Amino acid sequence: MKRLIVFLFLCAVCFGVSWAAFQGVAVEEPAYSHFFPSGALLYLQAKDFSALLSDWNGSPQKQQWLQSANYEVFSRSRLLLRLKGASGEFAAAAGLPAEMNFLGQIAGGQSSLALYDIGKLQFLYITRLSSANSMQSGLWQTREKFETRNAGGVTFYYRRDPESEAEVAFAAVGEHFLLATREDLMAGALQLMAGSKDRTIEAEQWWSQSVGAAGPAGDLRMVLNLEKIAPSPYFRSYWVQRNITEMKQYSAAISDLFRSRKEYREERVLVKKSPSASEASADTGAAAVAELIRLVPAQASIYEVRANPSAADCLALLETKILAPHLGPAAAEQLAPQVLLTNGETGNGSDLETRIDQARVQHAVSGGDLSAPLKDLFEKNHIRAILQLQSSERDKSGVFVRLHSTVALVGDSDWNEAAVRALLTDLVRPGLTTGQLGVDWQNRSGSLELNGLWSLVMAVRGKYLFISDAPALLDGMIANMKEKVALQPALFAAGFDHTRERDNFIRLTSLLDRSGDERGAPSGAGHIPEFFSENIASLSSTLAGVTSEKIVIRDSGDRVLQTVTYEWSH
Repeated sequence: MKRLIVFLFLCAVCFGVSWAAFQGVAVEEPAYSHFFPSGALLYLQAKDFSALLSDWNGSPQKQQWLQSANYEVFSRSRLLLRLKGASGEFAAAAGLPAEMNFLGQIAGGQSSLALYDIGKLQFLYITRLSSANSMQSGLWQTREKFETRNAGGVTFYYRRDPESEAEVAFAAVGEHFLLATREDLMAGALQLMAGSKDRTIEAEQWWSQSVGAAGPAGDLRMVLNLEKIAPSPYFRSYWVQRNITEMKQYSAAISDLFRSRKEYREERVLVKKSPSASEASADTGAAAVAELIRLVPAQASIYEVRANPSAADCLALLETKILAPHLGPAAAEQLAPQVLLTNGETGNGSDLETRIDQARVQHAVSGGDLSAPLKDLFEKNHIRAILQLQSSERDKSGVFVRLHSTVALVGDSDWNEAAVRALLTDLVRPGLTTGQLGVDWQNRSGSLELNGLWSLVMAVRGKYLFISDAPALLDGMIANMKEKVALQPALFAAGFDHTRERDNFIRLTSLLDRSGDERGAPSGAGHIPEFFSENIASLSSTLAGVTSEKIVIRDSGDRVLQTVTYEWSH
Protein backbone atom coordinates (compact mmCIF):
# COMPACT_ATOMS: atom_id res chain seq x y z
CA MET A 1 0.00 0.00 0.00
CA LYS A 2 2.89 2.33 0.75
CA ARG A 3 4.13 2.00 -2.84
CA LEU A 4 0.66 2.84 -4.17
CA ILE A 5 0.59 5.98 -2.03
CA VAL A 6 4.10 7.02 -3.02
CA PHE A 7 3.43 6.57 -6.74
CA LEU A 8 0.09 8.40 -6.54
CA PHE A 9 1.69 11.26 -4.65
CA LEU A 10 4.66 11.43 -6.99
CA CYS A 11 2.21 11.47 -9.92
CA ALA A 12 0.34 14.38 -8.36
CA VAL A 13 3.47 16.44 -7.56
CA CYS A 14 4.93 16.01 -11.04
CA PHE A 15 1.59 16.93 -12.65
CA GLY A 16 1.32 20.09 -10.55
CA VAL A 17 4.79 21.23 -11.62
CA SER A 18 4.33 20.44 -15.33
CA TRP A 19 0.65 21.09 -16.03
CA ALA A 20 0.01 21.94 -19.66
CA ALA A 21 -2.74 21.74 -22.26
CA PHE A 22 -3.47 19.18 -24.93
CA GLN A 23 -2.38 21.24 -27.91
CA GLY A 24 0.25 21.07 -30.61
CA VAL A 25 3.84 22.22 -30.25
CA ALA A 26 4.54 25.87 -30.97
CA VAL A 27 7.22 27.03 -33.39
CA GLU A 28 10.53 27.22 -31.57
CA GLU A 29 11.98 30.70 -31.16
CA PRO A 30 15.59 31.72 -30.36
CA ALA A 31 16.39 30.99 -26.72
CA TYR A 32 16.00 33.78 -24.17
CA SER A 33 18.83 32.27 -22.11
CA HIS A 34 21.24 34.61 -23.97
CA PHE A 35 19.76 37.52 -22.01
CA PHE A 36 19.81 36.15 -18.44
CA PRO A 37 22.70 37.34 -16.23
CA SER A 38 24.77 34.73 -14.42
CA GLY A 39 24.00 33.61 -10.88
CA ALA A 40 20.62 31.91 -11.40
CA LEU A 41 19.60 28.85 -9.39
CA LEU A 42 16.81 27.70 -11.67
CA TYR A 43 15.75 28.44 -15.23
CA LEU A 44 12.29 27.66 -16.62
CA GLN A 45 11.16 28.16 -20.21
CA ALA A 46 7.90 27.56 -22.07
CA LYS A 47 7.29 27.60 -25.79
CA ASP A 48 3.87 29.19 -25.30
CA PHE A 49 3.20 30.32 -21.74
CA SER A 50 -0.01 32.16 -22.62
CA ALA A 51 -1.57 29.00 -24.08
CA LEU A 52 -0.56 26.93 -21.05
CA LEU A 53 -2.05 29.44 -18.65
CA SER A 54 -5.27 29.73 -20.66
CA ASP A 55 -5.69 25.96 -20.81
CA TRP A 56 -5.11 25.59 -17.09
CA ASN A 57 -7.63 28.30 -16.24
CA GLY A 58 -10.24 26.70 -18.49
CA SER A 59 -9.62 23.11 -17.46
CA PRO A 60 -12.10 21.07 -15.40
CA GLN A 61 -9.14 19.80 -13.35
CA LYS A 62 -8.50 23.29 -11.99
CA GLN A 63 -12.13 23.80 -10.99
CA GLN A 64 -12.30 20.38 -9.33
CA TRP A 65 -9.00 20.88 -7.51
CA LEU A 66 -10.08 24.24 -6.07
CA GLN A 67 -13.08 22.46 -4.49
CA SER A 68 -11.06 19.48 -3.24
CA ALA A 69 -9.84 18.51 0.21
CA ASN A 70 -6.31 18.56 -1.18
CA TYR A 71 -6.61 22.25 -1.97
CA GLU A 72 -8.18 22.87 1.44
CA VAL A 73 -5.12 21.38 3.12
CA PHE A 74 -2.76 23.21 0.76
CA SER A 75 -4.50 26.51 1.54
CA ARG A 76 -3.50 26.06 5.19
CA SER A 77 0.07 25.03 4.46
CA ARG A 78 3.14 26.95 5.48
CA LEU A 79 4.32 26.97 1.87
CA LEU A 80 1.22 28.81 0.66
CA LEU A 81 1.49 31.27 3.54
CA ARG A 82 5.06 32.08 2.50
CA LEU A 83 3.99 32.47 -1.12
CA LYS A 84 1.18 34.78 -0.07
CA GLY A 85 3.66 36.83 1.92
CA ALA A 86 5.96 37.14 -1.09
CA SER A 87 2.97 38.00 -3.27
CA GLY A 88 1.97 40.74 -0.85
CA GLU A 89 5.44 42.24 -0.92
CA PHE A 90 5.45 42.18 -4.72
CA ALA A 91 2.04 43.85 -4.80
CA ALA A 92 3.22 46.56 -2.41
CA ALA A 93 6.15 47.38 -4.68
CA ALA A 94 4.25 47.04 -7.97
CA GLY A 95 1.09 48.80 -6.80
CA LEU A 96 -0.97 45.96 -8.28
CA PRO A 97 -2.21 42.68 -6.77
CA ALA A 98 -0.23 39.66 -7.99
CA GLU A 99 -3.25 37.60 -9.00
CA MET A 100 -4.33 35.55 -12.00
CA ASN A 101 -5.61 38.57 -13.93
CA PHE A 102 -2.21 40.25 -13.62
CA LEU A 103 -0.45 37.08 -14.71
CA GLY A 104 -2.71 36.76 -17.73
CA GLN A 105 -1.82 40.30 -18.85
CA ILE A 106 1.93 39.60 -18.99
CA ALA A 107 1.78 35.98 -20.22
CA GLY A 108 3.13 35.92 -23.74
CA GLY A 109 4.18 33.17 -26.13
CA GLN A 110 7.80 32.10 -25.77
CA SER A 111 8.66 32.81 -22.12
CA SER A 112 11.53 32.24 -19.68
CA LEU A 113 11.98 32.81 -15.97
CA ALA A 114 15.14 32.51 -13.86
CA LEU A 115 15.09 32.33 -10.08
CA TYR A 116 18.09 33.92 -8.35
CA ASP A 117 17.12 33.63 -4.67
CA ILE A 118 14.74 30.97 -3.35
CA GLY A 119 14.05 32.58 0.01
CA LYS A 120 13.32 36.05 -1.36
CA LEU A 121 11.88 34.73 -4.65
CA GLN A 122 14.03 37.10 -6.69
CA PHE A 123 13.49 36.47 -10.40
CA LEU A 124 13.85 37.76 -13.94
CA TYR A 125 11.07 37.05 -16.44
CA ILE A 126 11.14 37.63 -20.22
CA THR A 127 8.22 36.89 -22.53
CA ARG A 128 7.36 37.46 -26.18
CA LEU A 129 4.45 39.91 -25.99
CA SER A 130 3.31 42.38 -28.62
CA SER A 131 3.91 46.03 -27.81
CA ALA A 132 0.14 46.65 -27.95
CA ASN A 133 -0.51 44.02 -25.28
CA SER A 134 2.39 45.28 -23.18
CA MET A 135 0.93 48.78 -23.15
CA GLN A 136 -2.48 47.46 -22.13
CA SER A 137 -1.09 45.71 -19.04
CA GLY A 138 -1.75 47.11 -15.59
CA LEU A 139 1.95 47.70 -14.97
CA TRP A 140 2.35 49.83 -18.06
CA GLN A 141 -0.82 51.79 -17.27
CA THR A 142 0.60 52.75 -13.85
CA ARG A 143 4.16 53.44 -15.02
CA GLU A 144 3.93 57.08 -13.89
CA LYS A 145 4.12 55.79 -10.30
CA PHE A 146 7.55 54.29 -11.03
CA GLU A 147 10.98 55.85 -11.30
CA THR A 148 12.70 55.67 -14.67
CA ARG A 149 16.08 54.08 -15.24
CA ASN A 150 18.13 53.39 -18.36
CA ALA A 151 20.23 50.40 -19.35
CA GLY A 152 21.42 49.30 -22.76
CA GLY A 153 19.81 52.38 -24.29
CA VAL A 154 16.36 51.30 -23.05
CA THR A 155 14.21 53.03 -20.44
CA PHE A 156 12.81 50.77 -17.74
CA TYR A 157 10.60 51.48 -14.77
CA TYR A 158 11.60 50.77 -11.18
CA ARG A 159 9.87 50.96 -7.82
CA ARG A 160 10.90 49.92 -4.31
CA ASP A 161 8.63 49.44 -1.29
CA PRO A 162 10.45 51.00 1.71
CA GLU A 163 8.69 48.81 4.27
CA SER A 164 9.33 45.37 2.78
CA GLU A 165 12.32 46.49 0.68
CA ALA A 166 10.79 44.59 -2.24
CA GLU A 167 11.71 45.78 -5.72
CA VAL A 168 9.86 45.65 -9.04
CA ALA A 169 11.24 46.65 -12.43
CA PHE A 170 9.72 46.23 -15.88
CA ALA A 171 10.40 47.22 -19.48
CA ALA A 172 9.04 46.70 -22.97
CA VAL A 173 11.57 46.19 -25.76
CA GLY A 174 9.93 45.70 -29.15
CA GLU A 175 8.01 42.42 -28.93
CA HIS A 176 9.52 41.51 -25.57
CA PHE A 177 8.28 42.29 -22.06
CA LEU A 178 10.64 42.04 -19.08
CA LEU A 179 9.79 41.87 -15.37
CA ALA A 180 12.24 41.56 -12.48
CA THR A 181 12.32 41.82 -8.71
CA ARG A 182 15.83 43.28 -8.66
CA GLU A 183 17.04 46.40 -10.41
CA ASP A 184 20.41 44.89 -11.33
CA LEU A 185 18.76 41.89 -12.99
CA MET A 186 16.67 44.15 -15.20
CA ALA A 187 19.65 46.33 -16.09
CA GLY A 188 21.79 43.29 -16.83
CA ALA A 189 19.17 41.75 -19.12
CA LEU A 190 18.70 44.97 -21.10
CA GLN A 191 22.44 45.36 -21.55
CA LEU A 192 22.71 41.78 -22.81
CA MET A 193 19.85 42.39 -25.24
CA ALA A 194 21.75 45.45 -26.49
CA GLY A 195 24.79 43.31 -27.30
CA SER A 196 26.81 43.44 -24.08
CA LYS A 197 29.44 40.72 -23.56
CA ASP A 198 28.66 40.37 -19.85
CA ARG A 199 28.59 36.87 -18.40
CA THR A 200 25.27 34.99 -18.84
CA ILE A 201 23.90 31.77 -17.38
CA GLU A 202 24.99 30.05 -20.60
CA ALA A 203 28.64 30.59 -19.60
CA GLU A 204 28.22 28.76 -16.28
CA GLN A 205 29.21 25.12 -15.91
CA TRP A 206 25.92 23.89 -14.47
CA TRP A 207 24.11 25.26 -17.53
CA SER A 208 26.52 23.98 -20.18
CA GLN A 209 26.72 20.51 -18.61
CA SER A 210 22.99 20.00 -18.28
CA VAL A 211 21.92 21.54 -21.59
CA GLY A 212 24.73 19.77 -23.40
CA ALA A 213 23.59 16.42 -22.03
CA ALA A 214 19.93 16.95 -22.93
CA GLY A 215 18.15 16.41 -26.21
CA PRO A 216 15.85 18.92 -27.94
CA ALA A 217 13.88 21.25 -25.68
CA GLY A 218 10.36 20.18 -24.75
CA ASP A 219 7.23 22.27 -24.47
CA LEU A 220 8.47 23.06 -20.98
CA ARG A 221 12.10 22.99 -19.88
CA MET A 222 13.57 23.39 -16.41
CA VAL A 223 17.31 23.64 -15.69
CA LEU A 224 18.59 23.48 -12.09
CA ASN A 225 21.89 24.47 -10.48
CA LEU A 226 21.83 21.70 -7.86
CA GLU A 227 25.19 22.64 -6.32
CA LYS A 228 23.53 25.81 -5.04
CA ILE A 229 19.96 24.55 -4.62
CA ALA A 230 20.59 21.33 -2.68
CA PRO A 231 22.34 22.99 0.34
CA SER A 232 19.56 25.56 0.65
CA PRO A 233 17.40 25.26 3.80
CA TYR A 234 14.35 26.05 1.67
CA PHE A 235 15.12 23.07 -0.55
CA ARG A 236 15.43 20.82 2.48
CA SER A 237 12.13 22.11 3.87
CA TYR A 238 9.96 21.97 0.76
CA TRP A 239 11.46 19.28 -1.47
CA VAL A 240 8.65 16.71 -1.55
CA GLN A 241 10.76 13.61 -2.25
CA ARG A 242 12.89 14.16 0.89
CA ASN A 243 15.95 12.59 -0.79
CA ILE A 244 18.26 15.49 -0.01
CA THR A 245 21.33 13.31 0.60
CA GLU A 246 20.88 11.50 -2.70
CA MET A 247 20.50 14.78 -4.59
CA LYS A 248 23.84 16.04 -3.29
CA GLN A 249 25.72 13.76 -5.68
CA TYR A 250 24.47 15.81 -8.64
CA SER A 251 25.78 19.18 -9.78
CA ALA A 252 23.00 20.05 -12.23
CA ALA A 253 19.78 18.73 -13.73
CA ILE A 254 17.51 19.41 -16.67
CA SER A 255 13.97 18.28 -17.37
CA ASP A 256 12.01 18.53 -20.63
CA LEU A 257 8.26 17.93 -20.83
CA PHE A 258 6.73 16.85 -24.15
CA ARG A 259 2.95 16.95 -24.47
CA SER A 260 0.27 15.35 -26.59
CA ARG A 261 -3.40 14.64 -26.03
CA LYS A 262 -2.73 11.07 -24.91
CA GLU A 263 0.63 11.41 -23.19
CA TYR A 264 2.95 13.62 -21.20
CA ARG A 265 6.59 12.51 -21.36
CA GLU A 266 9.27 13.99 -19.15
CA GLU A 267 12.93 13.50 -20.03
CA ARG A 268 15.30 14.21 -17.14
CA VAL A 269 19.10 14.33 -17.03
CA LEU A 270 20.95 14.55 -13.70
CA VAL A 271 24.64 15.41 -14.04
CA LYS A 272 26.92 13.73 -11.50
CA LYS A 273 29.64 15.58 -9.65
CA SER A 274 31.93 12.54 -9.93
CA PRO A 275 31.37 10.11 -12.82
CA SER A 276 31.05 6.48 -11.77
CA ALA A 277 33.00 3.71 -13.50
CA SER A 278 30.93 1.08 -15.26
CA GLU A 279 31.12 -2.37 -13.66
CA ALA A 280 30.24 -5.74 -15.15
CA SER A 281 27.67 -6.36 -12.37
CA ALA A 282 25.93 -3.09 -13.24
CA ASP A 283 25.67 -4.09 -16.89
CA THR A 284 24.27 -7.55 -16.11
CA GLY A 285 21.86 -6.05 -13.59
CA ALA A 286 20.58 -3.52 -16.12
CA ALA A 287 20.03 -6.30 -18.65
CA ALA A 288 18.18 -8.35 -16.01
CA VAL A 289 15.82 -5.42 -15.39
CA ALA A 290 14.85 -5.48 -19.06
CA GLU A 291 14.29 -9.24 -18.84
CA LEU A 292 12.02 -8.91 -15.81
CA ILE A 293 9.91 -6.10 -17.27
CA ARG A 294 8.56 -8.43 -19.95
CA LEU A 295 7.08 -10.66 -17.21
CA VAL A 296 4.74 -7.99 -15.82
CA PRO A 297 1.17 -9.29 -16.37
CA ALA A 298 -1.74 -7.10 -17.42
CA GLN A 299 -3.50 -7.54 -14.06
CA ALA A 300 -0.61 -6.01 -12.08
CA SER A 301 -1.45 -2.51 -10.84
CA ILE A 302 2.03 -1.54 -9.76
CA TYR A 303 5.45 -2.92 -10.57
CA GLU A 304 8.98 -2.00 -9.61
CA VAL A 305 12.19 -3.52 -10.96
CA ARG A 306 15.59 -2.72 -9.47
CA ALA A 307 19.05 -3.82 -10.58
CA ASN A 308 21.65 -5.34 -8.25
CA PRO A 309 19.76 -5.21 -4.94
CA SER A 310 21.56 -6.37 -1.81
CA ALA A 311 20.64 -9.66 -0.18
CA ALA A 312 19.32 -7.75 2.84
CA ASP A 313 17.06 -5.61 0.64
CA CYS A 314 15.67 -8.69 -1.11
CA LEU A 315 14.93 -10.41 2.17
CA ALA A 316 13.33 -7.31 3.66
CA LEU A 317 11.03 -6.93 0.65
CA LEU A 318 9.97 -10.56 0.80
CA GLU A 319 9.29 -10.42 4.52
CA THR A 320 7.42 -7.14 4.38
CA LYS A 321 5.22 -7.92 1.39
CA ILE A 322 4.69 -11.67 1.54
CA LEU A 323 6.43 -13.92 4.05
CA ALA A 324 6.40 -12.44 7.51
CA PRO A 325 4.46 -9.23 8.11
CA HIS A 326 4.64 -8.92 11.88
CA LEU A 327 4.44 -6.60 14.83
CA GLY A 328 7.66 -4.82 15.59
CA PRO A 329 9.22 -1.48 16.43
CA ALA A 330 7.90 1.41 14.39
CA ALA A 331 10.17 2.95 11.79
CA ALA A 332 12.06 6.00 13.00
CA GLU A 333 10.29 9.24 12.14
CA GLN A 334 12.23 11.63 9.91
CA LEU A 335 9.96 14.63 10.51
CA ALA A 336 9.07 16.44 13.70
CA PRO A 337 5.50 15.74 14.89
CA GLN A 338 2.87 18.36 14.21
CA VAL A 339 1.48 20.19 17.22
CA LEU A 340 -2.28 20.70 17.28
CA LEU A 341 -4.07 22.71 19.93
CA THR A 342 -6.98 20.75 21.45
CA ASN A 343 -9.75 21.48 23.90
CA GLY A 344 -7.81 19.90 26.76
CA GLU A 345 -9.30 16.39 26.66
CA THR A 346 -6.87 13.52 27.02
CA GLY A 347 -7.67 9.99 25.87
CA ASN A 348 -11.12 8.57 25.21
CA GLY A 349 -13.62 6.11 26.60
CA SER A 350 -11.85 3.06 25.21
CA ASP A 351 -8.88 3.78 27.50
CA LEU A 352 -10.96 2.60 30.47
CA GLU A 353 -10.28 -0.96 29.30
CA THR A 354 -6.51 -0.49 29.52
CA ARG A 355 -4.89 -2.24 32.50
CA ILE A 356 -2.33 -0.17 34.36
CA ASP A 357 -1.51 -2.79 37.01
CA GLN A 358 -0.04 -5.30 34.57
CA ALA A 359 2.95 -5.11 32.30
CA ARG A 360 2.10 -4.72 28.64
CA VAL A 361 2.47 -7.90 26.62
CA GLN A 362 5.64 -7.74 24.55
CA HIS A 363 5.19 -9.23 21.08
CA ALA A 364 8.25 -11.14 20.03
CA VAL A 365 9.61 -10.05 16.72
CA SER A 366 10.41 -13.19 14.78
CA GLY A 367 12.37 -13.63 11.62
CA GLY A 368 15.89 -12.68 12.65
CA ASP A 369 17.60 -16.09 12.96
CA LEU A 370 14.99 -17.87 10.85
CA SER A 371 15.59 -15.61 7.89
CA ALA A 372 19.39 -15.81 8.02
CA PRO A 373 19.64 -18.97 5.85
CA LEU A 374 17.50 -17.39 3.14
CA LYS A 375 19.67 -14.28 3.23
CA ASP A 376 22.78 -16.47 2.91
CA LEU A 377 21.24 -18.12 -0.15
CA PHE A 378 20.69 -14.70 -1.76
CA GLU A 379 24.28 -13.72 -1.04
CA LYS A 380 25.67 -16.89 -2.60
CA ASN A 381 23.55 -16.57 -5.74
CA HIS A 382 24.02 -12.87 -6.47
CA ILE A 383 20.70 -11.21 -7.32
CA ARG A 384 21.00 -9.37 -10.62
CA ALA A 385 17.54 -7.78 -10.39
CA ILE A 386 14.35 -8.00 -8.38
CA LEU A 387 10.77 -7.40 -9.53
CA GLN A 388 7.92 -6.54 -7.19
CA LEU A 389 4.28 -6.64 -8.30
CA GLN A 390 1.27 -5.43 -6.36
CA SER A 391 -2.46 -5.32 -6.98
CA SER A 392 -5.64 -4.97 -4.96
CA GLU A 393 -9.10 -6.44 -5.24
CA ARG A 394 -12.43 -6.28 -3.43
CA ASP A 395 -13.61 -9.36 -1.58
CA LYS A 396 -16.83 -11.07 -2.66
CA SER A 397 -18.92 -8.86 -0.39
CA GLY A 398 -17.36 -5.71 -1.84
CA VAL A 399 -16.57 -4.40 1.65
CA PHE A 400 -12.90 -5.13 2.21
CA VAL A 401 -9.92 -4.58 -0.06
CA ARG A 402 -7.26 -7.27 -0.24
CA LEU A 403 -3.66 -6.55 -1.25
CA HIS A 404 -1.58 -9.05 -3.20
CA SER A 405 2.15 -9.14 -3.94
CA THR A 406 4.56 -11.13 -6.06
CA VAL A 407 8.36 -10.99 -6.06
CA ALA A 408 10.63 -12.34 -8.79
CA LEU A 409 14.42 -12.57 -8.51
CA VAL A 410 17.02 -13.21 -11.20
CA GLY A 411 20.20 -14.82 -9.89
CA ASP A 412 23.62 -15.38 -11.39
CA SER A 413 22.99 -19.13 -11.50
CA ASP A 414 20.04 -21.52 -11.41
CA TRP A 415 18.08 -21.78 -8.17
CA ASN A 416 17.92 -24.99 -6.14
CA GLU A 417 14.17 -25.48 -5.86
CA ALA A 418 14.34 -27.96 -2.99
CA ALA A 419 16.60 -25.66 -0.94
CA VAL A 420 14.37 -22.64 -1.52
CA ARG A 421 11.26 -24.65 -0.62
CA ALA A 422 12.80 -25.83 2.64
CA LEU A 423 13.99 -22.36 3.65
CA LEU A 424 10.58 -20.82 2.96
CA THR A 425 8.89 -23.51 5.04
CA ASP A 426 11.22 -22.89 8.00
CA LEU A 427 10.61 -19.14 7.78
CA VAL A 428 6.80 -19.15 7.67
CA ARG A 429 6.07 -22.17 9.92
CA PRO A 430 6.27 -20.32 13.32
CA GLY A 431 3.63 -17.85 12.24
CA LEU A 432 1.24 -20.47 10.87
CA THR A 433 1.36 -23.64 12.96
CA THR A 434 3.01 -25.41 15.88
CA GLY A 435 3.45 -28.53 13.80
CA GLN A 436 3.40 -29.31 10.12
CA LEU A 437 -0.23 -28.57 9.39
CA GLY A 438 -0.64 -26.20 6.44
CA VAL A 439 3.06 -25.95 5.52
CA ASP A 440 3.38 -28.86 3.10
CA TRP A 441 3.96 -27.99 -0.54
CA GLN A 442 1.62 -29.36 -3.20
CA ASN A 443 1.89 -29.20 -6.96
CA ARG A 444 -0.29 -26.87 -8.96
CA SER A 445 -0.11 -25.87 -12.61
CA GLY A 446 3.48 -24.78 -13.13
CA SER A 447 4.23 -23.99 -9.46
CA LEU A 448 4.10 -25.18 -5.85
CA GLU A 449 1.58 -24.02 -3.23
CA LEU A 450 1.23 -24.45 0.53
CA ASN A 451 -1.67 -26.74 1.41
CA GLY A 452 -3.00 -24.56 4.25
CA LEU A 453 -5.38 -21.62 4.45
CA TRP A 454 -2.67 -19.12 3.56
CA SER A 455 -2.06 -18.78 -0.15
CA LEU A 456 1.69 -18.93 -0.74
CA VAL A 457 3.03 -20.10 -4.09
CA MET A 458 6.52 -20.39 -5.49
CA ALA A 459 8.13 -21.43 -8.76
CA VAL A 460 11.63 -21.82 -10.15
CA ARG A 461 12.55 -21.38 -13.80
CA GLY A 462 16.33 -21.69 -14.02
CA LYS A 463 17.74 -18.36 -12.81
CA TYR A 464 14.26 -17.03 -12.07
CA LEU A 465 12.72 -17.44 -8.62
CA PHE A 466 9.05 -16.47 -8.07
CA ILE A 467 7.35 -16.09 -4.68
CA SER A 468 3.77 -14.85 -4.40
CA ASP A 469 0.61 -14.73 -2.30
CA ALA A 470 -1.49 -14.34 -5.48
CA PRO A 471 -1.53 -17.41 -7.77
CA ALA A 472 -3.09 -15.43 -10.64
CA LEU A 473 -0.24 -12.90 -10.64
CA LEU A 474 2.34 -15.68 -10.62
CA ASP A 475 0.63 -17.52 -13.48
CA GLY A 476 0.59 -14.32 -15.52
CA MET A 477 4.32 -13.79 -15.00
CA ILE A 478 5.22 -17.35 -15.99
CA ALA A 479 3.03 -17.10 -19.09
CA ASN A 480 4.96 -13.98 -20.17
CA MET A 481 8.34 -15.72 -20.11
CA LYS A 482 7.87 -16.45 -23.80
CA GLU A 483 7.67 -12.72 -24.56
CA LYS A 484 10.65 -10.98 -26.15
CA VAL A 485 12.71 -8.38 -24.31
CA ALA A 486 11.53 -4.95 -25.50
CA LEU A 487 13.05 -2.55 -22.96
CA GLN A 488 16.61 -1.34 -23.24
CA PRO A 489 18.83 -2.16 -20.20
CA ALA A 490 18.00 0.05 -17.20
CA LEU A 491 18.84 0.32 -13.51
CA PHE A 492 15.26 0.91 -12.43
CA ALA A 493 11.79 0.74 -13.94
CA ALA A 494 8.37 1.11 -12.36
CA GLY A 495 4.75 1.62 -13.33
CA PHE A 496 1.48 2.50 -11.65
CA ASP A 497 -2.04 1.87 -13.01
CA HIS A 498 -4.00 4.78 -11.56
CA THR A 499 -7.31 3.84 -13.18
CA ARG A 500 -7.25 0.29 -11.83
CA GLU A 501 -6.28 1.21 -8.27
CA ARG A 502 -8.06 4.53 -7.69
CA ASP A 503 -11.40 3.19 -6.42
CA ASN A 504 -9.80 0.50 -4.25
CA PHE A 505 -7.40 3.04 -2.77
CA ILE A 506 -10.28 5.32 -1.77
CA ARG A 507 -12.28 2.40 -0.38
CA LEU A 508 -9.40 1.01 1.68
CA THR A 509 -8.25 4.31 3.12
CA SER A 510 -11.83 5.33 3.91
CA LEU A 511 -12.19 2.23 6.09
CA LEU A 512 -8.83 2.80 7.77
CA ASP A 513 -9.49 6.48 8.44
CA ARG A 514 -13.02 6.01 9.73
CA SER A 515 -12.84 7.28 13.32
CA GLY A 516 -16.23 8.78 14.13
CA ASP A 517 -14.68 11.85 15.73
CA GLU A 518 -12.27 14.68 15.02
CA ARG A 519 -9.28 13.50 17.00
CA GLY A 520 -6.57 16.10 17.30
CA ALA A 521 -8.66 18.86 15.72
CA PRO A 522 -8.27 22.27 17.35
CA SER A 523 -11.38 23.58 19.03
CA GLY A 524 -13.43 25.54 16.50
CA ALA A 525 -11.16 24.56 13.60
CA GLY A 526 -13.85 22.49 11.90
CA HIS A 527 -13.18 19.38 9.87
CA ILE A 528 -9.56 18.56 9.03
CA PRO A 529 -9.41 16.26 5.98
CA GLU A 530 -7.91 12.83 6.56
CA PHE A 531 -4.61 12.56 4.73
CA PHE A 532 -5.25 9.43 2.66
CA SER A 533 -9.01 8.99 2.31
CA GLU A 534 -9.79 12.69 1.74
CA ASN A 535 -6.65 14.70 0.93
CA ILE A 536 -4.89 12.26 -1.42
CA ALA A 537 -8.15 10.68 -2.57
CA SER A 538 -9.49 14.05 -3.71
CA LEU A 539 -6.28 14.69 -5.64
CA SER A 540 -6.68 11.28 -7.24
CA SER A 541 -10.21 12.22 -8.30
CA THR A 542 -8.97 15.50 -9.76
CA LEU A 543 -6.40 13.57 -11.81
CA ALA A 544 -8.78 10.78 -12.80
CA GLY A 545 -7.84 11.43 -16.43
CA VAL A 546 -4.28 10.22 -15.74
CA THR A 547 -4.60 6.50 -16.39
CA SER A 548 -1.04 5.39 -15.63
CA GLU A 549 2.52 6.47 -14.88
CA LYS A 550 5.81 4.83 -15.83
CA ILE A 551 9.42 5.67 -15.03
CA VAL A 552 12.68 4.25 -16.39
CA ILE A 553 16.12 5.18 -15.01
CA ARG A 554 19.46 4.54 -16.70
CA ASP A 555 23.03 5.34 -15.66
CA SER A 556 25.47 6.64 -18.29
CA GLY A 557 28.49 7.02 -16.02
CA ASP A 558 28.62 10.80 -15.76
CA ARG A 559 24.85 11.30 -15.75
CA VAL A 560 21.56 9.64 -14.80
CA LEU A 561 18.79 9.56 -17.39
CA GLN A 562 15.14 9.36 -16.29
CA THR A 563 12.06 9.06 -18.49
CA VAL A 564 8.66 9.58 -16.84
CA THR A 565 5.51 8.99 -18.89
CA TYR A 566 1.95 9.90 -17.92
CA GLU A 567 -0.83 8.44 -20.05
CA TRP A 568 -4.18 10.22 -20.37
CA SER A 569 -7.59 8.79 -21.12
CA HIS A 570 -8.48 11.69 -23.46
